[in-house]
Amino acid sequence: MSGLQAGGAAPDFTLRDQFGADVTLSDFHGKKSVAIFFFPFAFSGVCTGEMSGLRDRLDEFVTFDTEVLAISCDPMYAIRQFADTDRLNFPVLSDFWPHGEVSKAYDVFNDRTGAPLRSSYIVDKSGVLRWAVHNANADGRDLDEHLRQLHAVV
Repeated sequence: MSGLQAGGAAPDFTLRDQFGADVTLSDFHGKKSVAIFFFPFAFSGVCTGEMSGLRDRLDEFVTFDTEVLAISCDPMYAIRQFADTDRLNFPVLSDFWPHGEVSKAYDVFNDRTGAPLRSSYIVDKSGVLRWAVHNANADGRDLDEHLRQLHAVV
């Protein structure tokens, strides 16, 4: 488990968001670049801080040309409560069933914890992975670096 590297096609997926609506990565092809944030667990300290930080800076991430998707293996009802509690106003997707299928496709699923590694990807409008970073430890993400990479792809 090392995470997919930049340069290849991003594995397509359809997952349910916190409202139960299907979100499909390929629906953004030709329209928007997408920042994908895999996070291990809703309501954990680092993940709560990261997702709240993303919420607070969402206007810097989401534009006419860019979108943000956050993915965990928590069940849809847990991510709904997480999103409501922390006022997360971007798609938070459940990779719960089949458990971790998308996380596995991106090679970030941790069999020991049953959750994805803290990993991020930038997917361009044509569906190609343009940037990837993987944090195996509990360190949070550098959102400034994520912004630079996202806007460099657009």
